[in-house]
Amino acid sequence: MTVTLAKSQAKSQATRTTAANGDARIKSLITLIDTLTALVAEENAELAKGLPASRLKQVDEKNQLAEMFERTVAECAAGTTSLNVHDRILREQLMERILKLRMAMDENLVRLRAAIEASNRRIEAVMQAIREQIAAVSPYGASGRLAARAVSSGTSRSA
Repeated sequence: MTVTLAKSQAKSQATRTTAANGDARIKSLITLIDTLTALVAEENAELAKGLPASRLKQVDEKNQLAEMFERTVAECAAGTTSLNVHDRILREQLMERILKLRMAMDENLVRLRAAIEASNRRIEAVMQAIREQIAAVSPYGASGRLAARAVSSGTSRSA
């Protein structure tokens, strides 16, 4: 009976240790998600001001955090990592954070697309101005032949 009790206590202790490790992993994941969400929100605010996507300072850090998050999700999907959350409140916090991240990322996608479109419009406007300048000074026409230049001829009236 003492052996059975000892085994039961050891099993109970192992379960608590596993749960504590799982909870610590979940808390770490929540911290990662919170950091990523804050970074994306900051980037969205800058994009809303009209800053080009290429000038954003958050890009590298956002990519690094997103890779860490994606790796965790991939490990869970592959079954190499388990995120069993025994604490209902902790599980709800995790789900809430994931939803907030998803909303921020959805907004980020829309804003980045708009920034890319704006950059493309700026590039096209510059290219059009360059084409017009070249056409104005080029001795060649659209066919590649020398363009006929209007020659000014004046009349001289001498008395």
